[in-house]
Amino acid sequence: MRQLFILVTCLMGFATAVGAQQANSLVASPLAALNSMNEGAEWDAVGRLHMGQRSFCTASLITEDLVLTAAHCLFEKHSGQRIADSDLQFQAGVRLGRAAAYRNVRRSVVYEGYDYGSPSDANRVAADLALIELDKPIRTKTIKPFYQMSRANPGDAVQVVSYAVERERAPSLQKLCHVLGAMKASQVLSCDVDYGASGAPIFLMKNGEPTIVAVVSAGAKMDGKSVALVAPVADKLVLMQAELAASDGVFRRPVAKVRRLSRDEDAASTGAKFLKP
Repeated sequence: MRQLFILVTCLMGFATAVGAQQANSLVASPLAALNSMNEGAEWDAVGRLHMGQRSFCTASLITEDLVLTAAHCLFEKHSGQRIADSDLQFQAGVRLGRAAAYRNVRRSVVYEGYDYGSPSDANRVAADLALIELDKPIRTKTIKPFYQMSRANPGDAVQVVSYAVERERAPSLQKLCHVLGAMKASQVLSCDVDYGASGAPIFLMKNGEPTIVAVVSAGAKMDGKSVALVAPVADKLVLMQAELAASDGVFRRPVAKVRRLSRDEDAASTGAKFLKP
């Protein structure tokens, strides 16, 4: 729990970007389940990334064959080892137990600045990004990849679509939350996230279209309210695309640093929702 406390303590600086009174006045909408095709069709490029049979994160399609998610989703929680690409599967637009498309993973890269064994601080959050290449493109009329833009600014209204604990059968949309401010290179949002929401895309509307500006890394509490800690995509995506294009199809294995965690720290260290104990 100490590491989470450190993260929350770091949030105190957000008031320099958004005044305290303004932050308290920013209203967030409740989560809305997208159970039907009519409600959720435009978000079908958001899906679940399954790691073997036991856990999942949220991920989003950004081209016909590239998926964006959080880097920590690609690591075994207990050993710190990278999960084999052959054990990953992207399920787009999962609704009521069925996906609009299923794809296995050809290869993946983690942002070069990410270290799974490092302390859970703002630097780790900012680098918590991974890019996945699917074994086959997703080409359907109903699943449209999302565009990306540079960055959301403090005070901007954003949206998040995610899967999480006890709502894994359909995505949920939070149509209104806000960027509260920066925590070094990461950002703090008023969005509501839970286990399984790691990797969820943060959207900023541009010309009426949702564009991805960040990815959920973790959740925390601030003044008793839920906040999301996110990794802005910005120029990191271009670097990951270049690394993926230059790779030989075998993911690069960072040296794992195994930490001995308390039970509370262990639970707080990942956003993946575990389907079985």
